[in-house]
Amino acid sequence: MQRDLSHPIVTGGAGFIGSALCRLLLADTRVQTVTVLDKLTYAGSLDNLPDDQRIQFHKVDIADYDSLQQSLETTTATFLFNLAAESHVDRSIASPADFISSNIIGTANLLELCRALDFPMLQISTDEVYGSISAPALFTEESHILPSSPYSASKASADLLCHAAYLTYGQDVTITRCSNNYGSHQFPEKLIPIMVRAALNDQPLPIYGNGTQVRDWIHCDDHCSALIAAAERGKAGEIYNIGANTELSNLAIVHRILDILGKPHSLITHVSDRPAHDQRYAIDASKAHQELDWQPIKPFDIHFPEVVKEIATLAQS
Repeated sequence: MQRDLSHPIVTGGAGFIGSALCRLLLADTRVQTVTVLDKLTYAGSLDNLPDDQRIQFHKVDIADYDSLQQSLETTTATFLFNLAAESHVDRSIASPADFISSNIIGTANLLELCRALDFPMLQISTDEVYGSISAPALFTEESHILPSSPYSASKASADLLCHAAYLTYGQDVTITRCSNNYGSHQFPEKLIPIMVRAALNDQPLPIYGNGTQVRDWIHCDDHCSALIAAAERGKAGEIYNIGANTELSNLAIVHRILDILGKPHSLITHVSDRPAHDQRYAIDASKAHQELDWQPIKPFDIHFPEVVKEIATLAQS
């Protein structure tokens, strides 16, 4: 089954990954319009979006059912990508209610309205719903979910709502779970931009615990190409893991940042670990390779230095 992406909706389209997806969609000659729904909180900005007349923007909170319904009913959409989410673990520990509102209630609203308006939907989730796994094992789509933080629990809840909508109503909804993203326009609260800005100012670089926590890193453009492949060729009711098989510890990431910027490793400062900090995320993306005909094409060793230098240039401008 190949779905129609000529008029997609991107919720959370003014954020880091959402805006990258918009740029990739607009580069596709089959795409006629892209409708962006975003409530423009601290992590979303219209400056992230390309200057393109094919973008139709609606300032909407997906947790506000009436406003969301009004926006969706005025579109000529053929598909919906849901990237609207609160996504920072530390913030979820401090204020879980925000995550329940956006990630759970918002997703429930989207499912109901997509069902009524007959929009196929792609739910963009995270590998964090699986919890932690010891090397050399990998999470597959059949792995049990065991979220550790309010953030990952809210995303797992949204995934379960999507699965239930497929089973109960036969709804055309697919789920993707991606590993850690890096790239342009990432909000400064995330690991890489935080460390780049601190290093530029010769400030201490705070590392949680011993810094040995491992993540699989993928360029946001590779992630977004996988989202388009899942939208076009993914099966309703299925889950697809998205990753680049690039496992690095947080400490190794920070070492690379300091080396790229020519700063000393002595700037690293170890701080108390956060509660329930998962030690390792690692996923098997072979299902996406085989069923979606997708592969990541941006090698970390080439593109990570480019991203670090871009973040540094923007921070100094």
